[in-house]
Amino acid sequence: MAGPVQSIERAAAILRLLAGGPRRLGLGEVAASLGLAKGTAHGILRTLQHVDFVEQDAATGKYQLGAALLHLGTSYLDVNELRSRSLNWADALAARSGEAVRLGTPLEGSVLIVHHVFRPDDTFQTLDVGALLPLHASSLGKVLLAFGTATPEPSDQPGLEAYTRHTLVDREQLARALGEVRELGWAAEIQEMSMGEAGLAAPIRGHGGLVVGAIGLSGPVERICDSHGDPRPSLITLIREAARAISRDLGAARW
Repeated sequence: MAGPVQSIERAAAILRLLAGGPRRLGLGEVAASLGLAKGTAHGILRTLQHVDFVEQDAATGKYQLGAALLHLGTSYLDVNELRSRSLNWADALAARSGEAVRLGTPLEGSVLIVHHVFRPDDTFQTLDVGALLPLHASSLGKVLLAFGTATPEPSDQPGLEAYTRHTLVDREQLARALGEVRELGWAAEIQEMSMGEAGLAAPIRGHGGLVVGAIGLSGPVERICDSHGDPRPSLITLIREAARAISRDLGAARW
């Protein structure tokens, strides 16, 4: 049986090194840390950069993990970092909107709630951190689906589960709805997961502009929507502003 390929082992070692550090690393630091000749390290870094696994800072020449690694499920963006960058903005969004705020990332065909700010009132509320929400029936999930961060169920699988009579269970209807999410830049769920409840969500972007998570607010449908049943524009503005602010903190370009 053939042995390991040395160049791949070295490339993996470089990726682990960049993933484990709190800062960008220069060529000399990479080479010294792994005991490689600078020429060898440079050649591997250039190849990794070519396939977007590594990015080089134009100002300093130093290297960091690239955005393409998101699609391989690597630690390009640690969930803890996403959560820590979002704390202040999520608190502010809850205070300004008067509604509960949740932060979601994809996990095994669902939305994992990684942060939850209670609605700022005295009502009884349950902490949702660690809960899993359906992708197709939640505003957070629709954002993750629309921007390719989460993968939809294969079309040969049984139909999508209906949580209420408003849940989008037809795949063609869901596809059209996701197209609207991409066009508008935000998603809504109106009594699709729970009767009497509604929610809004917007994408959070990291380096390279890729969507790495979503932030959303939720509450009674009469507070999230107007008398016509449409999401309130003021809440849409608030959720999008919060998403942009978190994205900037994560290194995304202005969008």
